[in-house]
Amino acid sequence: MYCVNCGVKLADTEKVCPLCGVIAYHPDIPQGRGEPLYPPYKYPERRVSPKGTKIIISTLFLIPLLITLLCDIQLNARITWSGYVIGGLIVAYVTFALPWWFQKPNPAIFLPCAFASVALYLLYISIYTEGYWFLSFALPVTVGVALIATAVTVLLWYLRKAALYIIGGAAIVTGLFIPLIEFLSYITFESIHFLGWSFYPMIVLVLLGGMLIFLAICRPARETMERRFFV
Repeated sequence: MYCVNCGVKLADTEKVCPLCGVIAYHPDIPQGRGEPLYPPYKYPERRVSPKGTKIIISTLFLIPLLITLLCDIQLNARITWSGYVIGGLIVAYVTFALPWWFQKPNPAIFLPCAFASVALYLLYISIYTEGYWFLSFALPVTVGVALIATAVTVLLWYLRKAALYIIGGAAIVTGLFIPLIEFLSYITFESIHFLGWSFYPMIVLVLLGGMLIFLAICRPARETMERRFFV
């Protein structure tokens, strides 16, 4: 074997030419894969910092809140219409942005927090407008919806295989809850009719929930529906 540069005879064990220093080439020895001539990507991959994203989102909520508050105070010398905007922004932040601050947000915690912010917002509106509908209508409706939504979300989170039972039961409970909403509206706002419009969504939701529970129980019927709609 000879050096490919100066022609000096080299031993098979030599890796570098002793005369010119060029790397020896052994045609009979399998060569390993060398370093790639070009990098696998032109520019290094850039990842967005989770903390930076949270700060940006919080800033996007804070800027319109402060601008609204300052404009209202400058125009009216007190908080008037800006309270509605600020309350809505706080509800949106608690519902959509606050869970981002946690690595694994638990719906059993954040859903009640979101509905609690909604209830406080409605309480502010009721007090500011001198209404008397919060305790008799807004609070029980918000609590009822919060209980149903939290129960369904948590059960689906931990019992995914029982989705048909959970969704079917939620549909039935929601259907039975709708007449209660109309009743609360009747005693709060002195509506003309009781059990009028709520009867129709109640029947639809109860039938839908019963059908879903039947499909969860009856495997042949469930497989037939899956073949009919998903194949």
